Order: sequence, then C-alpha cells, then structure tokens
Amino acid sequence: MRHRPIFRWVTAAGLLLVVLGFVVWETGPDYPELELELVELTVLEEEPDGTCAVRWTDPYGGGQRTGPYRCDPDRDPLLKDTTQFEWGSLGWDVGHVVAEGDLKGELYDPDVETAADRAVSVSDALTVPGVLVAFAGLVCGGVRALLRFVRPTVWAPLTVRRAERLREAARGVVREHERAVRAVRDAWQPLHDARVREELAAVPVGMLRWSTTPLLPVAELRRHGFRTVRDVLDAGAWGLADTTGLGRRTAEKVWSAARRRADEVGEDTWVRLDAGLTGPEADRLLTALRVLVQAGPEARRAVEEAGRLIPELDRHLVTARPAAELRLLLVTDHEGRADARAAVRRLRELVAEAERSGRWLSFLQTSIDLLRGADADPLALSARADLASRPDAYQEQLWHVVRARPMLTG
Repeated sequence: MRHRPIFRWVTAAGLLLVVLGFVVWETGPDYPELELELVELTVLEEEPDGTCAVRWTDPYGGGQRTGPYRCDPDRDPLLKDTTQFEWGSLGWDVGHVVAEGDLKGELYDPDVETAADRAVSVSDALTVPGVLVAFAGLVCGGVRALLRFVRPTVWAPLTVRRAERLREAARGVVREHERAVRAVRDAWQPLHDARVREELAAVPVGMLRWSTTPLLPVAELRRHGFRTVRDVLDAGAWGLADTTGLGRRTAEKVWSAARRRADEVGEDTWVRLDAGLTGPEADRLLTALRVLVQAGPEARRAVEEAGRLIPELDRHLVTARPAAELRLLLVTDHEGRADARAAVRRLRELVAEAERSGRWLSFLQTSIDLLRGADADPLALSARADLASRPDAYQEQLWHVVRARPMLTG
C-alpha cells in the first residue's frame, strides 16, 4: 500500500508560515528610537479603567499642554482623589515626553499600538503556529517513518513463524506419505521379482537370437545347458564366458540382451492381490497397503497440495527473513526491504488461505493417519479382512504406488 506524504505537506505548511512571519517582521516598520524625559502629570479627569485627561508642562518651552493618557489604575488612591488637600480634587501621575524629533514635547503613551507593534503581532501570529505545525509534522512524519521501518519486525516474525509451521506440516505429510509408499514398494519388490523370475523361466533362450546384429549364438548356449533367459541372467556375463567358452564381449552382449528382456517382462508383470497371495512378504505388502487405503484419496490430494505449497513457502520465507529480524533489516537495502514486506504479505495470504480452506488441518490429520503403520498391525489379519471387503481399493493404491514417480521432498 502506497502511503501519502501527509506529514511532509504539514511540515511544509508550517515552514511556510514561519517564512511569512519572518518576511512580515523583516519588512515591517522599525520601532522609533526615542529619547524620553520624565514629567509630572496633573490628572484632570479619570475613569475607573484608567482613561485620563492630563496636563503637563512642556520642558522644552511649549508651556502647559493637555491630552489623553492612560493612567495607572492601580496606583495609590491618594494619587487619584485629592479632595482632602488644599490644591483641589485633581489627581497626580508621572509620564514621559518625547525629547527629540517632530514629536518633541508630546506625551508618550506606551499603550498606544504603533505600526511596528502591529507588524510584530502579525509576525508572531504567523511564526509561533508555524513552528508548532512544522515541529508536529516533523515528529509525526518521523514516527510514521520509524513505524514503517520497524513495523515489519513487529508483525513479520509472527507471520514467518506461522508460515514455518505450515511448511513443517506440509513437509510432514509428504514425509509420512513417502514413508508409507516406500514401505509398500519395499514389500512389493520381492514379490514382483519372484513373479518376474517365474516368467523368465518360461522364456526360451532362443528368444534372444534376434536381439542384436550379428545374431547371438543361442545354439552354443543350449549345448552348455542354458535353456531359459533366467538361466542366462543367473550365470552372469563372466559365468557365460567361463562356461560356454564364448568371448568376453559376446558373453556381455548375451547377458545384456537377457537383461533387456527381463526389464520388458518386469514392465508387463503384475502382482495380483488375491487369496492366493500368501506368505510373510504378502502380509507385509497388505499391511503397508492398508495404511494408504485407510488414509484414502484425501491423503493423496493432501500430499499433492503440500507438494505445490512447499516450494512457494520456501521461496517467500527466504525473501521475508530480513523483515523478521531487525539486525538483518538494518543492513538490507530499500529494494530488499520492499521485497521482504511483499513476501510477508504473501506468506500471510498463504497461511490465511490454508486455515480458511482447512488445508492446514488436513495436513496434520493425514500425517496422523499415515503414521498408523505396520507396527500397529503385525499379524496383518485385519488387512486381509479389509482386502476381502474392498479389493479394488487395494489394487488402486498399489497401482499408484508402483507406477507413480517418487515425490522429491527436498
């Protein structure tokens, strides 16, 4: 989300007010530098608020002069009411007269606002709020920048930890499924190999004649007792050369042809799960298959979803690492921090989606289901009973396990 530079504009507005206040103060009229002389004032009339009419003697030869003045309303009452004295009811105060210039001899009233006073007032009215606004903009902008810088280290660690737990749950279900699949393959392989050997025992050695050019000397093989392809495989290349007297290269060609034939037979040979399949190895296979059958198709879907989710989680967790650790964030450039924040947002979406869809719970439940392995049913009696009730489910699981390519869990 792109943040608008609100506090930059606030700071700029405050600085503008400060500049305007300075301009008003600089361009306003200066205070007059006056010399004043103290004189006595005779108060002719006085209001309660201190507004007076006074008379004074001009010390510069101007005689008696009168004018308005603002007396001190808090002076001693004896100076306001003199009826008890012989000189009458006139009051008394002191003031100053201008000692030079065009106003020489005029009474100076400090309470009368001058143009300079007004300029200063306007300047103060602009400068003080401007300083406060600029300061507020700088502080708030700094706090906002700090929060934008530090915020990933506050919330990102929680998101990263939850994403790591989700990844571990996904890896767990893949790992347990691979373990169950490996148990089926390990139990199936000996049965399959035995069945392939039976098939190869029925394939005459003459079938190898046309495997290479020039034709293989199968007559020489029969003369030394090699009747089937299995006999050739059991002897090995060195055994063929030693028994038949064939050259080493010819013996290797014969054995390679037998090996290719065995691979073809192995591709076409299937171990059928039925009542005739007996023995310890068959019990191991049925018990291992039962784990996958009990987990059901939901387990396979959970494993597929986990397989798609793990690489994306790995990629974003690596990118988001600086946002989760302040030490790394301080040494990461601007582009790296932006990538880390984007990765954290994507991880948050993945975690939320996994919780909302129930995928996370599915991973955990499937892992538990797949953990119920062969050790929980050593006699395989329930597995045979289960096979009798739903043979197609067992055949389907065996097909998926044997024909599917193993998933790389990384």
